[in-house]
Amino acid sequence: MSEQIQIAGSVERITYYNEENGYTVLRLKPDSRGMLPFRYASGREALITVVGNLPEVQPGEWLKLMGKWGNHAKHGRQFLAEFCEQSLPATTEGIKRYLGSGMIRGVGKVMAERIVERFGEDTLDVIEYEPERLQTVLGIGKKRVGQIIKAWEEQRAIKDVMIFLQSHGVSTNLATKIYKKYGDASLAIVQNTPYKLVQDVYGIGFKTADKIAQALGLAADDPGRIEAGIAYTLNRMAEDGHVYMPQEELEPEAAEILGLAAEKVTAVIDQLETSDFIKRETLRYPVSSNPLSVIGERPSASEQYSVGSHKSSEIKEERAVYLTPFYYSEIGVTQRIQRLIEHPTSRLAVLRKQASGLNFQSSKAGFILAPQQLHAVETAVKNKVTILTGGPGTGKTTTMRALLDLLDRHRLTYALASPTGRAAKRLAEATGREAKTVHRLLEFKPGEGFGRSENNPLNADMVIIDEASMLDLMLTYNLLKAISPDSHLLLVGDVDQLPSVGAGDVLGDLIDSGKTAVVRLQTIFRQAADSLIISNAHRINEGKMPETTSEAKDFFIFVKEDPGEAAELLVDVVKNRVPLKFKLDPLDDIQVLAPMYNGAVGVNNLNLLLQAALNPGAKRKAERKLGGRLFRVGDKVMQTVNNYDKNVYNGDIGRVTDMDLLQQNLTVSIDGAPVVYDFLEADELVHAYAISVHKSQGAEYPCVVMPVATQHYLMLQRNLLYTAVTRAKKLVILVGTRKAIRIAVKNDKTTQRHTALDWRLNH
Repeated sequence: MSEQIQIAGSVERITYYNEENGYTVLRLKPDSRGMLPFRYASGREALITVVGNLPEVQPGEWLKLMGKWGNHAKHGRQFLAEFCEQSLPATTEGIKRYLGSGMIRGVGKVMAERIVERFGEDTLDVIEYEPERLQTVLGIGKKRVGQIIKAWEEQRAIKDVMIFLQSHGVSTNLATKIYKKYGDASLAIVQNTPYKLVQDVYGIGFKTADKIAQALGLAADDPGRIEAGIAYTLNRMAEDGHVYMPQEELEPEAAEILGLAAEKVTAVIDQLETSDFIKRETLRYPVSSNPLSVIGERPSASEQYSVGSHKSSEIKEERAVYLTPFYYSEIGVTQRIQRLIEHPTSRLAVLRKQASGLNFQSSKAGFILAPQQLHAVETAVKNKVTILTGGPGTGKTTTMRALLDLLDRHRLTYALASPTGRAAKRLAEATGREAKTVHRLLEFKPGEGFGRSENNPLNADMVIIDEASMLDLMLTYNLLKAISPDSHLLLVGDVDQLPSVGAGDVLGDLIDSGKTAVVRLQTIFRQAADSLIISNAHRINEGKMPETTSEAKDFFIFVKEDPGEAAELLVDVVKNRVPLKFKLDPLDDIQVLAPMYNGAVGVNNLNLLLQAALNPGAKRKAERKLGGRLFRVGDKVMQTVNNYDKNVYNGDIGRVTDMDLLQQNLTVSIDGAPVVYDFLEADELVHAYAISVHKSQGAEYPCVVMPVATQHYLMLQRNLLYTAVTRAKKLVILVGTRKAIRIAVKNDKTTQRHTALDWRLNH
């Protein structure tokens, strides 16, 4: 085994740096005082290639490295660093490079040169001990000095945190976010309560916190570690849409994550229930028609719950484990739905008396409703809770408009909302009335919660929620708390689309319960029937292959067997073919939707290819690698989490309009409003040239382009393809194989979520 040696020198440039694991390739200007073999020390310009997992270093920094020499087949002789000690640069040239590297907010290359020209080798001491002297430099005022002092102090404090965290495999980006969250208490919190990071710091998961905790000596079977593992398992379950987890599934899954025997997990589950972190309940249902079945179509409400309908009298018990907020939300939704239905008075009493037989001709639009639509309006008037569902082209929007006209004529009040901003905007355009997001309707404020509740209910005779398939359990609970018991609720949505991104399957559960009034529109109107998009959407939903013809104008299938070739063709379709033939803008009008993230035709690779094709780098176009992604002015990006402080939400799409490398922030235009992100917040953004089908819910695009490859067979499901096709207004192009399309069309065995709302409504 070769002996470790020591080298030292200043960082000339960073060739490569990985935010996630700290893997670095850099060029080092060696120390001239003889720490290197002669052939490397001779010659003033000789540079050494250094590779290894290092803390984030800046050009100009002085490094002392321990490691070994190695040979790379392609890149030649390299120093393989295993230990790194950082120190501040000592030469004026090193200080210039260090300050001008962008590590201090407010100081760029030009300003760094001015500062070093003024103070020379004393520059860093001036910043550290006499920062007020910086005001003698041209262009630096009192405000800029304050910025530099703050940034310098943060950098020094962050270095201490980084030294500790990076020894435990935490990336620089996450280490900086930890410091931003906890400040001077960072080290104490990380050392004493490492699992707290999982809840508090976006981007840190259980595995990272667990690695730190075990490195600090926490026993593998420590109750605190097991609690964190159970919480992680339950939270991951919620991210997959489940409201609870059967204990018989939770125990082995948590045990596997923790590397422990299942009985150790069982004991801690009991303790967590005592501390009110979780709730447990035994659910009982007939084996022959399990409403919580993992696979297959939903049984009807009558099959699930009617005493005489079950062929077997066997009852199965399931021990459901809930995170406490989900437990109370499910019970709360149940109670409030029942309260609405059973409440004796109605704000629409004047209409309910004369609903039957009325002609609901719209006075504004001049249309006559079809019998099914007329029935839907009558049902919404007569019943306190109504669900209006149906596929595209069946007249849901027309029915809503007729209902709104009726309410207007009788001077009755209503509130219109959708779960997302994009859907709310579409709702307003379609109805000609004001529509809000559910959060805005409920007057949500960051740090304060919802302004509307049972103590301050909405003043509306009827509340109408469009795109209701996107309603998750907790948002529904907050909505129902704000609806007066004498008001009416109409939920409009397509139950055959993908369920909500958040936990729950509210629309499906309400329909399955049999407790709410449900109208399913099924007639496709003539104008809609002329569209292959709409007719094929219905074909897909019925388990049939989509049709294409030589005369097709809005639905095309481009066949490519090889995934790599399919990716190239897709880029050509987006960049050249569609814009040329249909006059659609590749960024504003075309949206690529993919079933999965990985693979040649997955979201991640397609974003790289489309960014290079649609927004290539240029000399005067600012760009910066953040969180492992290269962001560039002009990029199409998407918000991935709800950020209430910025008033942006999961799924919002915008364009990068500005990037300030000096102030370390970027500006994204979302729905015409500029939103500023600190570079540390950029992990909330992803490129959106291609997005997942799940992220497209509630949106509509002039053109949808979708890769369909057999490599994605795990995600090729009927409701996913159906959802993607129904996002398009003018044009759908599928790129891939007919075999993959057939797999999706035939696969209706979608995984059912663990929810018990329908069960509770019947008990």
